[in-house]
Amino acid sequence: MAYWLYKSEPFKFSWEKLKSKGEAGEEWDGVRNYQARNNMRAMKIGDKGFFYHSNEGLEVIGITEVCALVHPDSTAGEDPRWECVDIRAVRDMPKPVTLKDIKANPRLANMSLVTSMRLSVQPVTEEEWIEVCRMGGLDNPPR
Repeated sequence: MAYWLYKSEPFKFSWEKLKSKGEAGEEWDGVRNYQARNNMRAMKIGDKGFFYHSNEGLEVIGITEVCALVHPDSTAGEDPRWECVDIRAVRDMPKPVTLKDIKANPRLANMSLVTSMRLSVQPVTEEEWIEVCRMGGLDNPPR
């Protein structure tokens, strides 16, 4: 099991929009960064992730799950370089975890969200997963 963080601007694609997609989930499309694409190539069905609202809110708002393995990104036209996974909403964070709180926590000093702010799909270590879930009120985080 691996853990990830997906960043989205709420006015483009919000947590509520992902939840509305239900069990089918949604293609995590439009990513045009090689490192983020490579992160998606490493994902497995059932991998969990954080849904993070960027630019507005700046907070981890929900828990996601990979529901379809990497495939061609439907928004990339004929360009074969760009691929994506599908994710679905698993649950809301009981208490959203803000970027400010993440940066203030010494246990999260090396988290990609802190060190690689611009990357839209990021790995999360198991220790970071447990700590952010704890901060968000999930003492028994989904795994």
